[in-house]
Order: sequence, then C-alpha cells, then structure tokens
Amino acid sequence: MRYISTRGRAPARDFADVLLAGLAEDGGLFMPETWPHFSPSEWRAMRGLPYHALAARIMQPFIGAAIPFAVLETICRDAYAGFNHPTIVPLVQLETNLFAQELFHGPTLAFKDLAMQVLSRLFDHVLTQRDTRVTIVGATSGDTGSAAIEACAGRDRVDIMILHPHGRTSLVQRRQMTTVPAANVGNIAVEGNFDDCQDLVKAMFADTGFRQQVRLSAVNSINWARIAAQIPYYAAAALALGAPDREVAFSVPTGNFGNVFAAWAACRMGLPVPRLTIGSNRNDILTRFLQSNDMSILPVEPSLSPSMDIQVSSNFERILFELLDRDPEATHQTMLGFRATGRMRIADAVWHRARARFHGFRLDDAGTEAEIRRLHAAGGYLADPHSAIGIAAARASPIGGGVPTVAMATAHPAKFPDAMERAIGHRPALPPRMADLFQREERFTVMPNDLGAVEASVRALVGRNAPRG
Repeated sequence: MRYISTRGRAPARDFADVLLAGLAEDGGLFMPETWPHFSPSEWRAMRGLPYHALAARIMQPFIGAAIPFAVLETICRDAYAGFNHPTIVPLVQLETNLFAQELFHGPTLAFKDLAMQVLSRLFDHVLTQRDTRVTIVGATSGDTGSAAIEACAGRDRVDIMILHPHGRTSLVQRRQMTTVPAANVGNIAVEGNFDDCQDLVKAMFADTGFRQQVRLSAVNSINWARIAAQIPYYAAAALALGAPDREVAFSVPTGNFGNVFAAWAACRMGLPVPRLTIGSNRNDILTRFLQSNDMSILPVEPSLSPSMDIQVSSNFERILFELLDRDPEATHQTMLGFRATGRMRIADAVWHRARARFHGFRLDDAGTEAEIRRLHAAGGYLADPHSAIGIAAARASPIGGGVPTVAMATAHPAKFPDAMERAIGHRPALPPRMADLFQREERFTVMPNDLGAVEASVRALVGRNAPRG
C-alpha cells in the first residue's frame, strides 16, 4: 500500500513512512493511493472474530508489507488487553433500531484509546526496526492528549509534547494529561483555543529545520494510522447488526472529522452504510456546511462538550479530496483559500455529493443537558455531553426502513462531572484505577500562542531525553 498527499506535492510513501511522518511536507494529509475493498463473503467471514483479530484484519490492507500480519495481530491483542470490557466496544440498545456503541472502556475512558494503544505499539515496532526515535507533538481539545500520553509514557524511543487550550478542557481531561510523571512527557497549556493549538502543530511541521532536528511525528488524526485504527469498531458494530446483508447507519459527535471519516472509510471498504450523521455543538461549522453550504469560520465558543469546540476540522481535507475526485491541485487551492479568507468555497455539485451521504445536526448546551436527562430518566443510561449529542442526532433523523443507527458513545460520563451534575443531579464516579486522580501532582506550563516559545519547549524536552554517549 502506498500513500499520497491530498495536496499532491509530497512523494508517495509506504505505511511505515506515513506513520512516522504524520503530516505531509506540503501541508496535506496522507491518503491511501487506492482503497482496499472486502467482498460480502469476506465481511461475513469476519463475523464473530475477537475484536483484536478483527482490527488486525481491517488494518492489514492499509499496512501491507510494512509489518507482518502475525506481528500486527500481536500488537492489536496487546493494545486491547487492558480494556475493561470483554467485547472492547460493546453495543447497548437504547430504542428500536437505535444503539450506542461504547468506545470508552480503555485506560483514559475515551474513544481515542482504541487507536492510541495500537499506534504506540506500531511506533515501537517501526522505530526499533529502524533504530531511531521520534518526537510526537499533538494538539488536543481534551481526549487525544490523555490517550496519547497514556499510550506513549515511558517508551524508550518517543518523546511526547501535548498542547491543550488553557482552561478549555474539563478538569478530569486536564489532570489525565498533566499528572503523568514520565520523563518523556511534556504538557503545554496554550493561551488560546484548540484551533490555535492545532495551528501551532501544523506550523511546527511546516518548519523544515525544526521538523528534521527533533524528528517530528504526530498522533492527532492527521496521522493516517489513527484513521486506520478507528475503522475496525465501525466494522464490529455493522457486522454485529447484520452487515453486509443489512444496512447500518452511524451517528458521530464530531469535532475534527477524523472519527466520522473512519466511518466513511469503512463504507468505502464495502460496508453498506447509507447515512453518516454528524453531531455538532454550538461550534457547528460542519452542520452549517451540510445544511446550507456555509463552511465559514466563526469564533470558537466554549461548551459542555469541549472536545467538539473546533472550527477548523483538519480531517475535512480528506473528504474534500474524495469529493473533488482526488484532484490534489483543486484540494490545495481550496484549502489555501479557506485559510486565507476563513470561508471554503464549495461548488454546489460537490456540496450535493457530500449531502448524499452526510447529514448534519446541531445541539446547544441546553439541548445537550436535556438529552442527558432524557436518557437517564428513560432507562438509566448515562451519556456524557458528546455522546448525548450523537444519540440526539440519531433520534432526530431516523433513517427508516428498519435500518438501525449506531450512535458513537465517545467518552465516559465521569470525564465531565460538572456537566453531568447539572443535568442529572449527581457526579458519576471515576473507575477505581483513577480514584486518586485529584490527589496526583500536576505538571504543565502555561504559554502564549507563540510558535518560537513552543518550539523551544519541545527542544528542551528532547534535549533532556537525548541518548548519551
């Protein structure tokens, strides 16, 4: 399998090179040169596989010869060994033809664990083979950072620095990142919003000298390996509900577009998925685009669902590339115009192609609280604010015809205790392994939105951990 940039100005690479590179040199995102496709009989043969085996089978075509399949299957088995549910990604039926798929049974209680636990082991394998090390820099709106740190802490060949928006994550999310004492971990609280953090990361990748000096890599969903490792749980849900002999729709609370793009990729690989519903909070750029072809950047507003407080969804570039018939120059010019003007100009024909598969839905904080209360009152189900938006989005647009919809439950409710208490009157308890989270010492640095200052901090982390002798 070879990978190309959405902007067409970077050389093609294999999976191992894409894993380590993260972002293409031309500022684009890597995409598979061709899409793998499973036949209906091949999908049926995957029914009943343990989750780790299914994950390896789904990811293998994207990895190709870069990693032997037996090694990949071992990586996946080890990655999910610490999850606290036997099926890893259980389905919970909420109503007729409405299910929640719980993706929060990993070590940091969020869906990002499903990819990060695999990614860290993929890094270990490739870096050991090449006898080198990398520096991972990531931006987080809340969950990516803690999942990446948990997966990478203490690993010999990786330093990791995570940028989060100061004061704009939940307290649990922040402390999950900042209380990990490993020497290879650093945390920066940027005075700004998530989009500012994301822009800093992209600027570091664009700084060729810095990128080469620290051997920069990424674990955000700009890294294709993150997307590849998220496709399997969509396959697991669809197969459990009768695919490929039955259609299955998905509803995804969405900020950076990576999670819902993984669902689209599953469809591209042959699963029958007639609709993908995107759930937005008040930062609703994706819903505005789908409803009225308005992809314009507005100020980021804090909400009860902070992981979705995003206006520039990096992974939208991947679906744009597909909607533009994989034309890299058209993608490049569209993205340049978007960043220059704050508005993405999409031809009506392309917009209608997006609407043929994607549906947008918006829910403000009051509606999110109401949905959390409704779910709790109806059946005792506890949904965090992000998951509640995904479930509400599915309920608001039933597809009909007996087609089930799976709403992605992306985070444990205990990660957002203030929001849950406001909605249902009590704070869900953290799992026992996190019971002392608020007694642990924090380590992070508040910094201005300044590229030079952030790069200096990354250099200092790398310098402290550089091999001696």
